[in-house]
Amino acid sequence: MIGMGLLGSSVALSAKRELTRSRVVGYSHRDSTRQKARQYEVAHEIADSLEQAITAADMVILATPIQTFKDYFKQIAPYLKDGCIVTDVGSTKALPHQWAAAHLHKGVYYVGSHPIAGSEKRGVEYARDDLLVNARCILTRVRGTRTAAIEVLTDFWSKLGCNVEIMSPANHDRIFGMVSHLPHITATALVNSVSPQNIKFSGRGFIDTTRVASGPSNVWTDILMTNSKTCVEAIEKLVAQLQTLRDAIAAGDTQKVNKILAQASQKRAKLIQYKIDQKELF
Repeated sequence: MIGMGLLGSSVALSAKRELTRSRVVGYSHRDSTRQKARQYEVAHEIADSLEQAITAADMVILATPIQTFKDYFKQIAPYLKDGCIVTDVGSTKALPHQWAAAHLHKGVYYVGSHPIAGSEKRGVEYARDDLLVNARCILTRVRGTRTAAIEVLTDFWSKLGCNVEIMSPANHDRIFGMVSHLPHITATALVNSVSPQNIKFSGRGFIDTTRVASGPSNVWTDILMTNSKTCVEAIEKLVAQLQTLRDAIAAGDTQKVNKILAQASQKRAKLIQYKIDQKELF
């Protein structure tokens, strides 16, 4: 496991608990993070070098900011044994697939992974071994992706508690640009729209709506910039919806305002029921 933040450490803890025949090795480029990871015993071993962490690995998981993937693919390539599977936990997928194809050698198999789990918190100290239970995990494949590697990762994430789905990197980025990246953009804009003097009067609704804006800015900058085209399109759709509501309010069109609000309420109710039925909310 390369990267010992919240998600990387949670995956390591889950693997350590569920895969009793496997040895989980973690690595972080920061010595302070390695020390914390040892303190919290998130893996069987915390390596002090990248080479030590991955030389004998059957699987390598990147859990670092997405913009670091390209350099990590270059750095790890000389140490990976033939047959090793490389994956990640990143929130965008098209660019990582391109970088892997360019820098990993032919005997190594890359598959994108995106476990839909996490928190606005960050750091190894917040890691949980049950974070992935009932979470959805997307695997991404392109033409030429090794089927056996997909099967291994499907089994891996399933044993950690995930419900696995497979799609193309492009489809992944389109979907999550709307349902994950746009909410962060929206929460950020909402927080920044309120003055420091007035924000202290906010209630639970404001706090709940803007929770994701507390996420680490460096991580989210990477996500937005590696899915920029879809994010721009998503913002334009949101602006169009806001403009429609704005025009109805400005015109005093009570019926239209009520229709827009009711439509959203009903749509969200169906979503919540679906998530409950799928045991993705608990």
